[in-house]
Amino acid sequence: LPITGFWDSRQGGRDENQDQCAVIDTPLGFLALVCDGMGGGPSGSLASDTAVRKIYEYLNTPHEDMNRKEVLKEAIEYAHQSILSLGDENPRLRGMGTTVVAMLINDYSAIIAHVGDSRAYQFRYGHKIFRTSDHSMVAEMVRNGVLTEEQARLSSQSNIITKALGGNLKDLAEVSEHAYEAGDKFLLCSDGIWGMVPEKELIRLTAKPSVLSKAVANTIETIEGLGRESGNTHDNMTIVMLEMKKDSKLKVKMSKKTIRLLAIMAVVCLLSIVANIILAKKLSAPNMAEQKVEVLTKELSTKKKQIEDLQAEVNKLNTEVAKSKRETADAQLEVAAEKNK
Repeated sequence: LPITGFWDSRQGGRDENQDQCAVIDTPLGFLALVCDGMGGGPSGSLASDTAVRKIYEYLNTPHEDMNRKEVLKEAIEYAHQSILSLGDENPRLRGMGTTVVAMLINDYSAIIAHVGDSRAYQFRYGHKIFRTSDHSMVAEMVRNGVLTEEQARLSSQSNIITKALGGNLKDLAEVSEHAYEAGDKFLLCSDGIWGMVPEKELIRLTAKPSVLSKAVANTIETIEGLGRESGNTHDNMTIVMLEMKKDSKLKVKMSKKTIRLLAIMAVVCLLSIVANIILAKKLSAPNMAEQKVEVLTKELSTKKKQIEDLQAEVNKLNTEVAKSKRETADAQLEVAAEKNK
């Protein structure tokens, strides 16, 4: 699969880096994932490390008659159960957990799955066309219209997530399938990346640069710098970026925004055509009237000539009738004269 990828993971201002990431090939496609571990002591690191290893392990086992969406979702569930098992075996590890955002990509499509608030973005021509929806308390408030995205990002409760591997919930992963085009970029990151800057700034840092390696380096250095300026207490930060070099076999569907734009353009074109027709009729009306007068004038002239011709015929007939009458009168006079002799 023609694809370019770069990634980086930093400790930030924390005592250790509990983030984990992987970019690796599997029988079902190219796998990229980011996990953000949670828990005291070493348990957060163990949870994220376990998630990465178990998801990869599951994807490398045979899965007959299953589509890639189902396999990735089950791989995440397998990692979830593995983390729970570690807690059952060692009480000190109970309560540990991790977020996960994973992408399984082949030449047909990209499958994206996530649990928690680690995110995946898809960019096209420098613009966001997809983003995962966080499983967090503040994200739910955004969806309900209580907070804006920026208010949620800056909230002191932004780190309270509602789903995590190692938690008590089932059916954790939210999974979706995406077509892609050559030049599309995918960003996977922990909240240590997206939580430090407004989304518009994150898109400027990651989606706009033409060179992927520079996008990753500039983003991580920018976040690191902001963290140092704010007291060096910033979170672990992990970023993975991939750029596609050809179109997927799954065709890209037009977005609702594009469909609305085309519909508006069609209406505008139709109104323009109607307006031009009306204007053409108005402009051509005098010409039509002139043409009609000309036709009527010709018809009148023809009728006038026909009348003149008929009048000449009548005059000719009257002359002939008068001549006939004179000849008749002369004949009668001759007959009368013969009788008188």
